[in-house]
Amino acid sequence: MPDRPAPAQTLDRITTDALALHRALRTSITDDAHALAAWITETQDLADTALYLFRALAQHTPHTTSADLLLLERVAHIAKAAQDAGAELAAALARAVENRRRRADAVSQRVVLIGPSPQQFIESATDLLDRIPALYHAIHRDRLVPPNPPTHLPH
Repeated sequence: MPDRPAPAQTLDRITTDALALHRALRTSITDDAHALAAWITETQDLADTALYLFRALAQHTPHTTSADLLLLERVAHIAKAAQDAGAELAAALARAVENRRRRADAVSQRVVLIGPSPQQFIESATDLLDRIPALYHAIHRDRLVPPNPPTHLPH
């Protein structure tokens, strides 16, 4: 039994985690800083895992065919989608804290909030996470997953 997951298993885990995070973001309307920070950490973990997979595949893939390069491209796009979703969630976090500060500093009950709301940033992050399962399905549809696992994937 190999001690490192195969690329297919790693892609399965990334996609499962992305779908779980997607559901959490879709069902929660929050500007809670703690929840946002936890979601940012999850997107960073997704991106890290995808980048580790990319590095392992890049090291062990011959890069001689269009299919080899297409697999690398799609894994890179998975990492980018996770990173971009994290950036949107970080923007939501910053906006949520800024809005709280403005409310706390307000001398009247009426506070003017400028720019996208934290929820709009969260919705953008959710849209970005939608790309991960689509890329996953494209990898499997085109039979790009290598049969032999690289030896340098994260646990």
